[in-house]
Amino acid sequence: MYTPKYIIITDILKNIGQIEAAREVIENAPLVPMWEAKFRDDARLRAVHYGTALEGNDLSLGEAKIILEREVETPAEAAAEGVAARERDVQEVINYRKVLEYLEKSGVNAYTREELWEIHRLVVDKIVPAEQVGKYRQVQVVLRNSVTGEVGFRPPLAMEVPYLMDDFFRYINSELGGREHPILRAGVAHYVVAAVHPFTEGNGRTARAFATLMLHREGYDIRRFFALEEYFDQHADDYFGALMEVSNLAPRLEDRDLTAWLTVFTKALADELTRIKLKVKELSVDIKIKERVGQQVALSPRQMKLVEYLNSNGQITMAEARKMLSMVSEDTILREFKYLLQKGVIVKRGSTKAAKYFLKK
Repeated sequence: MYTPKYIIITDILKNIGQIEAAREVIENAPLVPMWEAKFRDDARLRAVHYGTALEGNDLSLGEAKIILEREVETPAEAAAEGVAARERDVQEVINYRKVLEYLEKSGVNAYTREELWEIHRLVVDKIVPAEQVGKYRQVQVVLRNSVTGEVGFRPPLAMEVPYLMDDFFRYINSELGGREHPILRAGVAHYVVAAVHPFTEGNGRTARAFATLMLHREGYDIRRFFALEEYFDQHADDYFGALMEVSNLAPRLEDRDLTAWLTVFTKALADELTRIKLKVKELSVDIKIKERVGQQVALSPRQMKLVEYLNSNGQITMAEARKMLSMVSEDTILREFKYLLQKGVIVKRGSTKAAKYFLKK
């Protein structure tokens, strides 16, 4: 059974410590839930754009945003929406959006090769010949330096792929594999898929998606606010360099020391989550509200606007609320105030239309 080799060096420990600290803040930040849609949409966009840009996709972030927000299904639809780009580039973005949708629906089952195949099928749909979609490669491949054209790494022979991947799945589902930290498990999974290169095309996107699947499934979805793809794209030399360095350490997968790769992988997650942690703290209305209320409170966008106004101005009247929420009725605003009162976020002083509302101290 495949068993990864690596050393828990100081940098890896430091990175995991930062991840845990950021995770704690993000998952327990008061009044963050109503921001979840915004954070998740942003993470989804960055994952799709940078995850495909890493592989040479030329679409801009804005073009990728159009495809996601308007749920474009074909290159023709993208063109109709003003995205003038190669059909392949558009299809790659459409496909990776569907990959992320698949990850969001993932259950808690054991990891299987069929699951990996499904991710690959979504990654390369309408891009590679049908006989290569969701199936292990039948040919030898090499990875070349995009600048010099020199061979940088030779993945295993095609005949070895099924054995190597089955061996990996035995490990990842075993009691021994289950003892490892989820972040390290995800990093190992990313490396194995990338190094074995089990498919003719789409291995990088499949590896990143599978690692994300493992993080989500093993308690590190962290509200699905993060996108490792952006870090990897912006630090491509470190990312590809570490993968290549480890892959050239020894001919056999089981003999390679993954320490250098896991250092890069954990740093990527640490930096990404630290960035989100700071953003969450900035956007949290008032960290003391959770202490006042005694629990985390989920707010709608309208309720959030009211609380933000209270946080800035100290109090709010119905007249001020109507001016701020001019698109809804007074009855709707009263229902929002009622919810905040019931949750103990605000208090009311006075009665009828002259009432004033304050954040609860």
